[in-house]
Amino acid sequence: MKLSVWTYEGPPHVGAMRVATGMKGLHYVLHAPQGDTYADLLFTMIERRNHRPPVSYTTFQARDLGADTAHLFKDACQDAVDRFKPQAIIVGASCTAELIQDDPAGLAETMGFDIPVIPLELPSYQRKENFGCDETFFQIVRHLAKPMDRTTRVTCNLIGPTGLGFRHRDDIEELTGLLSDMGIDVNVCAPMGATPADIARMGAAHFNVLMYPETAEAAARWMERNLDQPYTKIVPIGAGATRDFIAEVAAITGKSALIDESRLRQPWYAASVDSTYLTGKRVFLFGDGTHVKAAARIARDEMGFEVCGMGCFNREMARDIRKTAKEYGVEALITDDYLEVEEAIERLQPEMILGTQMERHIGKRLGIPCAVISAPVHVQDFPARYSPQMGFEGANVIFDTWVHPLVMGLEEHLLHMFREDFEFHDDAGASHHGGQAKPRVVEGDQSPTPAASPLEFSDQKNADDNVIWLDDAERELKKIPFFVRGKARRNTESFASERGLAEISIDTLYEAKAHFAR
Repeated sequence: MKLSVWTYEGPPHVGAMRVATGMKGLHYVLHAPQGDTYADLLFTMIERRNHRPPVSYTTFQARDLGADTAHLFKDACQDAVDRFKPQAIIVGASCTAELIQDDPAGLAETMGFDIPVIPLELPSYQRKENFGCDETFFQIVRHLAKPMDRTTRVTCNLIGPTGLGFRHRDDIEELTGLLSDMGIDVNVCAPMGATPADIARMGAAHFNVLMYPETAEAAARWMERNLDQPYTKIVPIGAGATRDFIAEVAAITGKSALIDESRLRQPWYAASVDSTYLTGKRVFLFGDGTHVKAAARIARDEMGFEVCGMGCFNREMARDIRKTAKEYGVEALITDDYLEVEEAIERLQPEMILGTQMERHIGKRLGIPCAVISAPVHVQDFPARYSPQMGFEGANVIFDTWVHPLVMGLEEHLLHMFREDFEFHDDAGASHHGGQAKPRVVEGDQSPTPAASPLEFSDQKNADDNVIWLDDAERELKKIPFFVRGKARRNTESFASERGLAEISIDTLYEAKAHFAR
């Protein structure tokens, strides 16, 4: 664990919170000091939940450390059971409380509750949030799920969706409909929406659909061994992966793999004339392993992009992402340091970033369009509308999500090119408020120089101190689309420095362009 301004994953007890918050009838008693009690902020503000997460804290303070803190934990457990009347509780310690070694599991077991008490051992200083999700769900399944007779109809369990997950709510709905079209019912969806009683009947399903390996692979493997339930290995994100997933389910169940694809528009859109100018765009991918792996296939095979770099922050998926990166001819970046990610993006100069909330901020700073494909995300990526990532509708959503930043980038570039026009100059205002537009002021034969955009300031700030850009070259540079302007500036400055030029003229700019185009 390390302190950071930004972090891709919280400590593992946050993962346990995500599982508990997704479920019903389960309560999490967390031995934690004041300061570790931020679940309300995470789930009610970021995810926009309409009720508080089911987490109780001991909230011990510094003055309590000189005495026995065990009674604080016992009191919190008793209060939680009396007040919330859960079907089961999970107990554990936060990263700070782990240091005082109070053993929440042992303390809870001595209290004689008539409901299941599931202890969590989450090594806060070795593992992180996704591990916390995976381990917590595994322990819940291990303690509660039992072998039983299969359902009469072919059914499956959807496993993996949690609180704070990236579009998990909508992925559940999309997959439920997709499986229903194949004549397969959902027995239990867990953790999200499930109660401990639902977990107990997971053994009735014929197989499991592993939606997110980060959060449920340990449970899937346990159920395969102990409940004789196979699980799917393909995550249906993208049109191609969805078709492969349907074929995999058909092989497991013997059901027909014929599915109505009338809702699927993404392949036609991606091949349409309007999208051909996007072909060959260089993209950099970063996020959790599952979404990055899926996005790489979509980017190359379904959108016609070139994958110039990829990586993930969760080390549990490092081997899989390194293998995938080799197939795409790039080197995988496995790191949880956003500064390393920013350095890689600056070096590669992609034309688009597919990443997390962190990469969205990096893209803003560097002037590169970014679409979010993975948690961690902020409130805008928990939309009120139906917006899945999985299935055929998910493929449509992904197309829109990825293309819009590029299209808006082109629009911004065109507006910038015509900023001297009577309609688009800086004082003109929004086009739908045309009646309020101010005429462009012209003194003599000279048009006023428009105010520099933040991107231009960024360009100026990054300029080599030893090279001077002449006015004509600077004006010509601004005609280059903003999402590749930084790369053009750096290439030109490098070209000039190698030739000992102290000034960059418009001729130098075009000579550099010809040089790097070879």
